[in-house]
Amino acid sequence: MKIPKTVRRYCPYCKKHTEQEVKLISAVTKRGSLKRGGKARVRKRGLWRGKGNKGKYSKPAVSQWKRKSKVTKKTNIVYVCKECKKKTIQKEGKRTGKVMLKEK
Repeated sequence: MKIPKTVRRYCPYCKKHTEQEVKLISAVTKRGSLKRGGKARVRKRGLWRGKGNKGKYSKPAVSQWKRKSKVTKKTNIVYVCKECKKKTIQKEGKRTGKVMLKEK
């Protein structure tokens, strides 16, 4: 999917239609692995070893490729107003394989 690099759209801060620059940002950041309740933290403390059922620390019943249903991630598009330099994020990203900014 190709998106133009600049778009003329409404800026809620200027309260008028302005030229806005289009930017793509990464959708999701990884959670801290050593947060409370994290698998990595429990493994580091050595609490996952021992006898019996390991529960959430054992391998899943179904292989990973069978569980996965989503093929692509949603895109996060940010619009930067050229007048006031404020950013607005697109409400719903589109699920496409590849998103590119158009060359003029």
